[in-house]
Amino acid sequence: MQTKNVSLLLACLVGFAFSVNYTNHAPLAATLMKQFQFTKAQAGLLTSAIFLTHAFMQIPGGHLADKLGGKRVILTGLTLITLGNFWMASATSYQMLLACKFFIGFGTGMSFIAGARFVAQTASPDQLAKFQGWYGASVLLGSGFVIFAIPQLAGFFQWSGAFSITAGIALITAILFFSIAPNPLPVPHPPVNFSSLLQNVELWKLGFLQMASFGLVIVIGTWINELLKINIGLAPKVAGAVGSVVLLMGIFTRIYGAKMMELLGFRKLVTGSMVLNIAGCILLSIQTITLPWVMLAIIFLGVGCGLPYAGIFSKAGRLFPGRAGAAMGLVNMLGITMILAGAPLLGMLADVTGNFRVAFLALGAFAAIGMLVGLWIKEQPAAEA
Repeated sequence: MQTKNVSLLLACLVGFAFSVNYTNHAPLAATLMKQFQFTKAQAGLLTSAIFLTHAFMQIPGGHLADKLGGKRVILTGLTLITLGNFWMASATSYQMLLACKFFIGFGTGMSFIAGARFVAQTASPDQLAKFQGWYGASVLLGSGFVIFAIPQLAGFFQWSGAFSITAGIALITAILFFSIAPNPLPVPHPPVNFSSLLQNVELWKLGFLQMASFGLVIVIGTWINELLKINIGLAPKVAGAVGSVVLLMGIFTRIYGAKMMELLGFRKLVTGSMVLNIAGCILLSIQTITLPWVMLAIIFLGVGCGLPYAGIFSKAGRLFPGRAGAAMGLVNMLGITMILAGAPLLGMLADVTGNFRVAFLALGAFAAIGMLVGLWIKEQPAAEA
């Protein structure tokens, strides 16, 4: 197997290993709420806790990956994830669960952006968007897989055993990556001031599109199981299987997003994706919705949230080739702000209204703003040295 393909395979394994931590607590929300006596809004804060530190590490992690290379930063991140999950398996209170998620976010943040940088360092320019699509697909594979798998694992090993298994995934991946992965050295580029990243309007547009795609689907993935149980009356395991589709579809749409961008252009691709997201959110806001319509909404959201990924990150890296890690980190940090605010807000709205109708209408309005941003973005942003 060619070295580039081996590097991509290892990067995808890393993407899977850290991303299971995004949503591994979500299918256990009802069990944890019952055992530790907390509300839906507090359950949403578990998602916010991991993504708060995950977001915090995007730019520092990208800077370290630019300076040291992706491999070293990935190994550090996976180590933190392993320790955090074993700690979470022994939690005795809600406060301890929250602290564990906060700690694990440092590891996932470093791992994600270092993985994206590792892909950029090992892919050829003509393969970059495609490889980023595959890497992005592995991230959704992990976060979607556990929505389905955790209820099954918890049935055999209890909730603490399920968290121990996610710790083992990170540990095995770290050992394998350390043993096999190449260690590409950063390519020298003319220096770029950090302020130039912050002042670049195109990066901020890409960040907003990341909010309306990745951020949107993670927020929905956090609460889709509860919606299916409350509105449709599905059993927890069935709800987990159905709900996982919204994230698992991104495995395919992120891969084909790069090809679709070549055919349609980035602007048409992202505006069309946002239209699908709007339609999906509106369907999920219908209080009397039936399972077939839920599945249609999930398909819309799986496609709409997945297609823009490869283009967003390949364009961010090309804008600042000398600081691609930091540029991608800024874009992803902006995208994560959607998760930080959205997950607990949806829980709070559900607590107040007794349903998810208003919450999903608000998400649809946010996707509509994303559509306007997509119409405004440049088709081929020029790279800055």
